[in-house]
Amino acid sequence: MGATGGVASALPALSRTAADGFARAVLRAHGTATPSPVPSGSGAPPVTLPRDPAREAARRELAKRMYHEHDPGLLERALNAFWDWIGRLFDSASAATPGGALGLVALLLAALAVVAALWWRLGTPRREPVTSAALFDDRPRSAAEHRAAAEAHAAQGHWSRAVQERMRAVVRSLEERALLDVRPGRTADEAAAEAGRSLPEHTDRLRTAARDFDDVTYGGHRATEQTYLRVAALDRDLERTRPRPAHDEPDTASTADRGAAG
Repeated sequence: MGATGGVASALPALSRTAADGFARAVLRAHGTATPSPVPSGSGAPPVTLPRDPAREAARRELAKRMYHEHDPGLLERALNAFWDWIGRLFDSASAATPGGALGLVALLLAALAVVAALWWRLGTPRREPVTSAALFDDRPRSAAEHRAAAEAHAAQGHWSRAVQERMRAVVRSLEERALLDVRPGRTADEAAAEAGRSLPEHTDRLRTAARDFDDVTYGGHRATEQTYLRVAALDRDLERTRPRPAHDEPDTASTADRGAAG
């Protein structure tokens, strides 16, 4: 391989000046005097070097900093490698998918739609399953206080908190009216089941309100304005409802006996 010709032609990215300097460095590394430029068409034989010394001299020359000033950094190389991998993965998936790249995009969009639908339907995933906890916190409040808190949350559009406070108002009101025993640690489901025995005409609505409370409190769901209005309407209806004690129910048998006797 020619020292000034062959080596220089192996480095097309270098300028002629850099190539000449590189060729002289190769000659110096081999212990050969730097040749003078050979005029074109002189017929002089080119200066040659053995392959291994020339390759080693080329390696040392190319390791110099001047040839790597514009090389990409570590982060840029890592990003390039990552995007290259993504590109190869996408190409492989496109080749295996009916319809090619367009079919792959359609499948990805369908998968995203399914995930979004599940997220909307099931709510935010929880790390651990949570069972129903106590309806009230440690600080007891009256039904009026719970109603005021619910209205304040509703005015700000915080429907989940509004539903929670309104359900607490429902249960506290029933306790204040002695329709429910005051029992710390009672859950919304337990309160609905116990109140349904005293107010059977409202059993289904009480269960629905308890389920709404559990969904927003423990299930990660977001309440809507309609959910709050439903619980608030139940609260107002229960306020107007008067339970009928057992001794006030007419005794059909006694009435019949008295009619027969008369």
